[in-house]
Amino acid sequence: MTDTPGREPEQRLPARREPSEPAPVDRFTAPPSVHKFQLSPERAAQIVRQSSNARWVGFLAVIVVVLFTLLYYFYELGAPLGLSQARLDAEGEHQQVVAVERGYNLYQANCARCHGADGEGGIGPVLNDQSKLYQHLNPEYLERVLEVGGRYVCGNPNSQMPVWSDRNGGPLNYRQIEELIAFMRAPSDEEFEVRDPELNEPTGDHFNGWVDPAYRPEPGATPFPDCYLDAIGGGGGGGGGATPNPDAETIEVTAVNIDFDTDTLTAPADEPFNIHFINEDVGIPHDVDLRSGDEVVSDNELLRDAGEITYSIEPLAAGEYEFFCSVHPVQMTGTLTVE
Repeated sequence: MTDTPGREPEQRLPARREPSEPAPVDRFTAPPSVHKFQLSPERAAQIVRQSSNARWVGFLAVIVVVLFTLLYYFYELGAPLGLSQARLDAEGEHQQVVAVERGYNLYQANCARCHGADGEGGIGPVLNDQSKLYQHLNPEYLERVLEVGGRYVCGNPNSQMPVWSDRNGGPLNYRQIEELIAFMRAPSDEEFEVRDPELNEPTGDHFNGWVDPAYRPEPGATPFPDCYLDAIGGGGGGGGGATPNPDAETIEVTAVNIDFDTDTLTAPADEPFNIHFINEDVGIPHDVDLRSGDEVVSDNELLRDAGEITYSIEPLAAGEYEFFCSVHPVQMTGTLTVE
């Protein structure tokens, strides 16, 4: 081929050459000796053994996969006839136990000083009463009280019950609120371990929940009121009213800082007398009731806020009686001597 300028175009095309002969076939094929397909008896037996082994390996692999699938199925959903528990159910129960045990420590650290170590009441109302736990102290109600404080209970803006949820400025997060409620709603027929608050290790002590699963209200019983003070009531069972007897002796008692100013009172026997009661605790309800043993002999009107009232008490036989506040029956008590 030439491309010298000045020449004719056809003279500038590639030069023609004779067609080449095709390469011989033998050039691209192996020697005939390579194309022997006959197998020796030893090689044929070896191939048969390898094929049989491969089939067994495949069969065993299928069996393993099937068994694993069945075991995993029963592990997740539980074996038939109740032989085992479903994994998610078992994990849920374990998490519930953990929540109750953590809630116990939260309650003892934050709530026991007002409601008592076992919910028996004190500064705050009783929490372990079955009539309250049956329906009134349900998880939704408890969560709302912990979120907004005691004003949700009786509409009292001066309630001593603080806000606990951190969503409204309290110290507990949502998980701690859930654990606290789990403890308060734990069943009484189950035993739980007391754990160290810092190490989360068992201390060797145990506790039971409050809720009795077998409890049922009496037929015809009314639901527990939204405000626990309505359940306490007052003024029944021979209680005095706000109209004192002008000819009767009057004794004085004052409630201050959630305690009575005295733990001893004296009244005349077999004749009426008055109790002039002063409540100096703003926003905290108090009253003065009388009982002999377990029997309340004078159930008097409740002062829901600071103020004063005079109770007219019916004649009592000579002896010793207990005077107490029905809202705070644990710490506000004293002895009335009738003589």
